[in-house]
Amino acid sequence: MLDGLHSQTKTDTITSICFLFNDYNMPTIVHFEIPVDDVERSKKFYSELFVWKIEKFPGETPAGEYWMLTITDEKGNKVLGGGMHKRMFPEQQITNYIDVKSVDEYSSKLEKLGGKVVKNKTVVPGMGYFAFCLDTENNSFAIWETNENAK
Repeated sequence: MLDGLHSQTKTDTITSICFLFNDYNMPTIVHFEIPVDDVERSKKFYSELFVWKIEKFPGETPAGEYWMLTITDEKGNKVLGGGMHKRMFPEQQITNYIDVKSVDEYSSKLEKLGGKVVKNKTVVPGMGYFAFCLDTENNSFAIWETNENAK
């Protein structure tokens, strides 16, 4: 399956490997959130450093006011989406959201493996559900279930 990867660029190789894994429905990072103390300062920093497009989200979120981050490749194709919001507690760090079929199923699975759910399943109306988790090494992440009917 990996024949011909040696002639591709490093970016093309990584993309090919990601598509290969996605063929097996492997949960992948689909979103990230950056908690900030000063929104305007952070918007300026990230938009100038990485040329990210930053737009205010028009609705309410569990985090309050929210700014969407659009990350594109050198051809202008969207490769990942992110978000920015006011820091909710002093030690809050960047959170990666990993897409799963079911927040309930993966919450149970991660606890059996020694992880912890630190914020139970939470709805984002019309978009889906998430839960904040810790792995066995105390690293935080979130699991995300897309569901347009979420209420």
